[in-house]
Amino acid sequence: MRLIFWAAILAFVLDQASKWGVVYGLGLIDRGAIDVVPPFLNFRMGWNTGINFGLFSGAPDIMRWFLVSLAVVICIGLLIWIRNTPMNSIGHLSAGLLIGGALGNALDRVVYGAVADFLNMSCCGIQNPYTFNVADIFIFLGAIGLTFFSEPKKQT
Repeated sequence: MRLIFWAAILAFVLDQASKWGVVYGLGLIDRGAIDVVPPFLNFRMGWNTGINFGLFSGAPDIMRWFLVSLAVVICIGLLIWIRNTPMNSIGHLSAGLLIGGALGNALDRVVYGAVADFLNMSCCGIQNPYTFNVADIFIFLGAIGLTFFSEPKKQT
């Protein structure tokens, strides 16, 4: 369980530090856009009040608190599941990344009322209009790790 805790802390801190560094440190909140390595990596300020790809954006403020509560419930449920299903270290690492990312986005919703998204990547003539953040990367990696690479420990 220690690996879950440390992975969650690391994911949470990296997410919040990246958001602060880009949004406030580089002034993205005022500038709106910074081309880093166009078109592959750009910073584009986005405040997501909805879920993935902005679905349910513009919903009443109660949705904000519902999404914060849902993130906390999912994190608790994941911890209970991992505790009752002994996993290999990849499972613990993946769970920690997912939890840290989910709590990072939940904190944004509490503090700002929306999730701060700033990463935009395009390639090969395809213009991606969506932004995401480091927490989203950790959530994705955690889900992939839990789905494809974690295995329950063999009971002895």
